[in-house]
Amino acid sequence: MIEDKNTPKTPLSELGEFGLINHLTKNFEIKQKSTLFGIGDDAAVLDFDSKKCILTTDLLIEGVHFDLSYVPLKHLGYKAVIVNLSDVYAMNATATQITVSIAVSNRFPLEALEALYAGIKTAAKTYNIDVVGGDTTSSTTGLLISITAVGHANKEDVVYRNGAKENDLLVVSGDLGAAYLGLQVLEREKKVFEVNPNLQPDLDQYTYLIERQLKPEARKDIPELLRALDVKPTSMIDISDGLSSEVIHLCTQSQVGVNLYEDKIPLDPTVIATCEEFKLNSTTVALNGGEDYELLFTIKQEDFPKIKANPSLTVIGHITDKKSGIGLVTRANEKIEITAQGWNPIKE
Repeated sequence: MIEDKNTPKTPLSELGEFGLINHLTKNFEIKQKSTLFGIGDDAAVLDFDSKKCILTTDLLIEGVHFDLSYVPLKHLGYKAVIVNLSDVYAMNATATQITVSIAVSNRFPLEALEALYAGIKTAAKTYNIDVVGGDTTSSTTGLLISITAVGHANKEDVVYRNGAKENDLLVVSGDLGAAYLGLQVLEREKKVFEVNPNLQPDLDQYTYLIERQLKPEARKDIPELLRALDVKPTSMIDISDGLSSEVIHLCTQSQVGVNLYEDKIPLDPTVIATCEEFKLNSTTVALNGGEDYELLFTIKQEDFPKIKANPSLTVIGHITDKKSGIGLVTRANEKIEITAQGWNPIKE
């Protein structure tokens, strides 16, 4: 964590747990009508009337999910919110509230947590959600962040992973692989900095990649777009662990196979150029990189005319019967089995 040694730092012990909570959350505003009561009691009180509640949680651990030598705390706070909201949108639902819990070691002064919560507040404002609670505690291993996101949807609108049917089209939003390459650039520059701290990197050509890694966006717009187009996905998942892993999840849950076409996978030109620079295969990066937080979903074939002209959506394959397998059709028109080589949070 890079610190300005000339700026006075406030030890967290000066505030105590409740003083810290009050200090960090005093400026959060309530905007959702479903929030009856937020921070300040034993639990938040939410009211969704007849809608179904959507609930998801994620844990981010320093040294496993992020490296503070190149991840600004404000960006980390923003990203921690985004990764949870993405799961809500993947259910075709509306995100409305989050809780934020942190465990922090004594190397972090108050000003560091203020930066973290500034990012959380920015995300809450951008995505129109309320921060309604959480917890703080001490840590001996650095910084841990756990965020729980709450949302709602009408029963008939909720989309699960298990609804894909044979002949459905496989569709993805945005483009893939940029977040992984952003991480590779940051890791490379970290090694250069460790050798020569006075060398200032020129990262202008990697702006898009680094932004996708440090400040990703959840695709709140995609469920809204699909509703406007009168298209309900038959299944949906967000791409957090890599396209290959998510395709396998959809097919396994739906008991189907898939033909995923290599030449249809959307890649930003910066991704292609940087793959060449790093001597990486762009398809491998798109399949296994992870952290893109795009939405992967299936639609009925009759809905294709409704989405075909939209620049935010790309048809990358179609669903087959289960015995046909989960396969990638290469540019050479060969079909190979897709295996999950993306992020595995519990590998040794």
